[in-house]
Amino acid sequence: MNKALAAIVSIVIAAPSWAQMTPEGLWRNVDDKTGEAKAEIRIKADGQGVLSGLLERRLTKDAKPDDLCKECSDDRKDKPLLGLEIIRNAKKADGKDVWEGGKILDPENGRNYTLRLTPVEGGKKLEVRGSIGPFGRTQTWIRVQ
Repeated sequence: MNKALAAIVSIVIAAPSWAQMTPEGLWRNVDDKTGEAKAEIRIKADGQGVLSGLLERRLTKDAKPDDLCKECSDDRKDKPLLGLEIIRNAKKADGKDVWEGGKILDPENGRNYTLRLTPVEGGKKLEVRGSIGPFGRTQTWIRVQ
């Protein structure tokens, strides 16, 4: 009985760390040029494990609540930046803690990039890579507790 109880306790204690090795949650992105926090993005999964991410909070000094995605060229054109879906259709890669196959929108220039999400440091950080062909950029987002 004690071994079974110990096993259950260790599973319960370890479960939160398992849950953290996913992109799901609230993330703060930081401008890789200025070091300034720019926004908070909430990533969530649908019933099939497909991820989307919404711009939940803007943190830049010049952000206005009624700003629109003027540079967007798809269904998000002229939609409010707050609540805007900037991540679409990312799926977990087989056998890896990597989500890919989706797109990420840069609302500042309206471009959509091929997306790869990789939780690192036990899920405390998220490497977000956007690319077009062989060219890309990786940002490190910080999990908001």
